Amino acid sequence: MKILQLGKFYPIRGGVEKVMYDLLLGLSEAGVHCDMLCASTEDYPADTIQINPNGKLIVVPTQIKLAATMLAPAMITTLRKIAKEYDIIHIHHPDPMATLALFLSGYKGKVVLHWHSDILKQKNLLKVYKPLQSWLIKRAQLIVGTTPVYVHESDFLQHVQYKIDHIPIGVLPIQSNTDQVQILKERYKNKKMIFSLGRLVEYKGYEYLIKAAQELSPDYQIVIGGKGPLMESLNQLIIDLGVQDRVTLLGFVSDEDVANYFEASDAFCLSSIMKTEAFAIVQIEAMSCGKPIISAHIPGSGVSWVNQDQQSGLVVDSCDAHALAVAIKQLFTDKSLYQTLSEGSRQRFEQYFTRKAMVEKSLQLYKKILEIN
Repeated sequence: MKILQLGKFYPIRGGVEKVMYDLLLGLSEAGVHCDMLCASTEDYPADTIQINPNGKLIVVPTQIKLAATMLAPAMITTLRKIAKEYDIIHIHHPDPMATLALFLSGYKGKVVLHWHSDILKQKNLLKVYKPLQSWLIKRAQLIVGTTPVYVHESDFLQHVQYKIDHIPIGVLPIQSNTDQVQILKERYKNKKMIFSLGRLVEYKGYEYLIKAAQELSPDYQIVIGGKGPLMESLNQLIIDLGVQDRVTLLGFVSDEDVANYFEASDAFCLSSIMKTEAFAIVQIEAMSCGKPIISAHIPGSGVSWVNQDQQSGLVVDSCDAHALAVAIKQLFTDKSLYQTLSEGSRQRFEQYFTRKAMVEKSLQLYKKILEIN
């Protein structure tokens, strides 16, 4: 069996490419031949990297970035050369460049379409891309989501529910540095630390998390990691609300430090408010540390399937600062609830969201579609 993961970018920055790369690693380490073809970003040079004897990473140069899409004509020429080597092309959506490359590749084999999210924000892009997207939906033998909720409720997939399945995202457990974790615990000594992580953009709903701090006492500390265009306005909101003693914006946090913040925190909060947040890998990273999750319900998104209310955490209405504050206080004033959700968080991670589980489900589905004539 030879598999090609197709789409997105390198270096790894977003959730989609992380899933691709983790599948490349997990499958190839399990003895399955798996390669990954993607476009460069951040001026990364074109390169072919042999990851291990069973897998390589093929990075083609990007010519221009337009409407959040990398235009990489070399992806077309490269795929035309190598497509026939693979039994299955596992393409990750949304990525118009990868879809165009597959369309022009002449590939006759099996296609798995990994539907990470609908195109929601780029309306003009969708108008141009929609015919190609419709072709891809029809072309795929199997369409998988990261949760059953998202693919069952997507308007674009209602007519193909007969070939829908899901592969929950899986990650390796967070590995922290004990000494650094202790330093963070000392920094926020005698505080209940609620960690959040993500780009400072509108759909993350950080304004509601910051406003929630108004209802919390000074022994709570909300710590938000990440950078983005809303950094200045969110900092100003913190000042305007007078919650500088309860909210910290960290800015960019390295991968190593992220692990330490996950471990040092007492809970994780995902305040996202839009369906753009389809899964949120940060939730399962926090779960791997046994942290209770507080998240907002987003209709049509898989976020609330990942974090199950009263099992791994608490789920509240979106765009509701008061509801977030109430949930935070409930979590820390009810010790029995906190313990139950902490244990449930870790158990749910072990059951659904390990990299091993993701690889095994992928292999199961690959074998299934190869049996179809």
